[in-house]
Amino acid sequence: MAQVTPMMKQYLEIKAQYEDAFLFFRLGDFYELFNDDAVKASRELEITLTGRGQGETRIPMCGVPHHSAENYMTRLIEKGYKVAICEQVEDPETAKGVVKREVVKLLTPGTMMSDHFIQEKENNYLSTIHVCEDGSYGVAFADLSTGEGRVTITGDELEDAIQEVLTAKSKEVIIASTSDSELLNRLEQEKQLTISFEDELDDQKEYASVYQNLQQEKLEATYARLLRYLVRTQKRSLAHLQPATYYASTSYLKMDQHTKRNLELTETLREKRKQGSLLSIVDQTVTAMGGRMLRQWIERPLVIKDKIIARQQAVHTFLTQFFEREELRDELKAVYDLERLAARVAYGSVSPRELVQLKKSLQRVPAIVQLLSTMQADFAKGWFKDSDTYKQISDLLETSLIEDAPISLKEGGIIQSGYHSDLDTYRDASKNGKQWIAELEAKERQVTGIRTLKVGYNRVFGYYIEITRANAASVPEGRYERKQTLTNAERFVTPELKEKEALILEANDQTEKLEYELFVQIRDQVKQYVPELQQLASQMSELDVYASFASVSEQRRYVKPTFSDKRQIQIQNNRHPVVETVIPRGQYVPNDVSMGDSRGMLLLTGPNMGGKSTYMRQLALTAVMAQIGCYVPADEAELPVFDQIFTRIGAADDLASGQSTFMVEMLETKHALTKATQDSLLLLDEIGRGTSTYDGMALAQSIMEFIHERIQAKTMFSTHYHELTKMEQSLTQLKNIHVSAAEKDGHVVFLHKVIDGPADRSYGIYVAELAGLPNMVTERAEILLAELEGASREMAVTVEKPDVNSANERAEADLQLSLFAVDENSRKTKKAPSKKEKNVLDAIGSAELMHVTPFEALQLINKWQQQLKD
Repeated sequence: MAQVTPMMKQYLEIKAQYEDAFLFFRLGDFYELFNDDAVKASRELEITLTGRGQGETRIPMCGVPHHSAENYMTRLIEKGYKVAICEQVEDPETAKGVVKREVVKLLTPGTMMSDHFIQEKENNYLSTIHVCEDGSYGVAFADLSTGEGRVTITGDELEDAIQEVLTAKSKEVIIASTSDSELLNRLEQEKQLTISFEDELDDQKEYASVYQNLQQEKLEATYARLLRYLVRTQKRSLAHLQPATYYASTSYLKMDQHTKRNLELTETLREKRKQGSLLSIVDQTVTAMGGRMLRQWIERPLVIKDKIIARQQAVHTFLTQFFEREELRDELKAVYDLERLAARVAYGSVSPRELVQLKKSLQRVPAIVQLLSTMQADFAKGWFKDSDTYKQISDLLETSLIEDAPISLKEGGIIQSGYHSDLDTYRDASKNGKQWIAELEAKERQVTGIRTLKVGYNRVFGYYIEITRANAASVPEGRYERKQTLTNAERFVTPELKEKEALILEANDQTEKLEYELFVQIRDQVKQYVPELQQLASQMSELDVYASFASVSEQRRYVKPTFSDKRQIQIQNNRHPVVETVIPRGQYVPNDVSMGDSRGMLLLTGPNMGGKSTYMRQLALTAVMAQIGCYVPADEAELPVFDQIFTRIGAADDLASGQSTFMVEMLETKHALTKATQDSLLLLDEIGRGTSTYDGMALAQSIMEFIHERIQAKTMFSTHYHELTKMEQSLTQLKNIHVSAAEKDGHVVFLHKVIDGPADRSYGIYVAELAGLPNMVTERAEILLAELEGASREMAVTVEKPDVNSANERAEADLQLSLFAVDENSRKTKKAPSKKEKNVLDAIGSAELMHVTPFEALQLINKWQQQLKD
């Protein structure tokens, strides 16, 4: 077996502790990766793969320069990997044997704080799922970049815990290594999640303040797993972590991931971009922290009416005082990301320039407080109570840091003159010494008569007098001591130059060292006030969101909604908040929505492209906007406070997990039917279209009956099965509505207006013409449609209201369809069918109708008709 070098032995020992991470191993000016890490990194980062050694003992190897390593690390993290950073932790000059190395930090998708990785208006949550002893699930979140943390208990259903993690858009989830296969397999289905393991649950005594709001053992144990993982991976102070807050999932409007995607709350369905989502419309925040708070509100609308109304009152304050609002927004524009600045102060990674940004932000507080007082903003009473503290911090930073301080500590030029007397002394010595050097150069040129003489410096030889070889003979004998001979020049020193060199270099070294020490002291002084800064950040974020709501409501003509305790929906001229912004002004057709005691379920029919999906979505978006405290796109709006919203809109499949479009449709519908309550809103579009016509129609009717009789939630059901419109006669809460269209000069005009009553047709062939299908196809379709509609008028359709107490009667109430009308006279005389009719009847009897597509069924019907006509 090949001999392992001491350095590789050290590498292998450290790598064994971080098997699930890329180990960036510091060797001089490079981070090196070996073995499998090197092979994978060279592929993922597109860097050259080299090797160490020869033949069979050759070890794959690749590396990146330490000064640019952050970019490479970030690229790996973005792909869902982890990176362990291994540094030299002792001086190579004093080390005996191999230099000691340790992992100083573990970078993971959920713990990244780099601006290159995280978006300024988005949180970067790390989450954990903890299985409690009673079978319930604890879920906790933390954003290391802001210090905020939350925890909840979701009950004993795993899917509820998963939905909480997905709602927070976590990039990484922590579980116990002993977790059962059900939890692990379910998490692995979510490809955007990196799974990590943590088994230690010690309560971390030094972080007792983090647990102060958690009064249950289950909550503490849940957060302990997350906190322990942070302590183990970050290996530095986490003093910026705020006290974790408990929240009840029932305090927020529940929407699963399918619903959020369908409604395009924070990103578009296809392109996954913010532009075109509800967030892009209502987000006029001017601070990064305000943008993050708004996103959180949209992801979790409120269900407690008093809290919603409190937000509305704050928006009203800003809406009615335009000039003060705009002045406030101007002040907020000058405020940097206090939340993340405070976190970096506590984390020890804040730069001099960022502390200057903190100072400038704090200097805006007095003006903001004065504006709120002028506006008589009752909601903000008691806010900014630490104004004196903010002034102390800003005064400290004003007197200590240079205004245009650099980003890096290594550049120097951080501390102002006059702040520290010793620093001023060193700077003066350095400045005067350099002035003396300049004067020496001028004097020596004059004495020697050598105009090219210069005084230079390098790190190896220090200061020197350099004279070209051609002028060396002109140097007076004994004036200089020879220091170094070059090809074209000679270098000299003098005793006086050596003395000044010592003073200058000492002054430079002391200046750099003292500046760093003073900066750390200033940073530590600010660190004492991190909780106050975090509270200030929260208050400014809230102001920013209220001002944003007021601004967009004024621009878009939104109105303040009221909330009905009687589960009434009465909206006049409701509009889709996104769609109305992308079509020419004045061309959007608004619609009313009326749902009350006798209109609990609406069956929506009408033409393709007529706007049915838009009508359904705008109701849901209006509800979401109302429950985050924003005004809504309508002339008047009265809504109940919904506890959940479920949507089944659009076709999608999940081939990776072996699920067809229809299976996905049924799973989403099952989720709605098993979770919804009478206080929920259900939006179901074209249920049953993924299977045969009769299967789909039967399922659609059965689902509608179940919702009507058992759940009694406010429901909007869109369909092209016009046979279902007859259910209005048997379901007391069901009302037919349709999107109207008109024919003009042989063309169809979509009116986009929703009115009562069923639609007479769907205009699908006209839409096919618009899509550019060949004329032969659409013309043939017209002929077939006429034949089918003629046959359908002869169909016998029986729809009876089921008795939910009798399974036999429910079975008898199924939809009955007859392909051919039966002549009662022929029934009485029992006339025998002709041979031709008998052949057709035999063909019908042997046909496997449940295993053919709707189009194939139409072909069979046409074939049988032709046989009867021949």
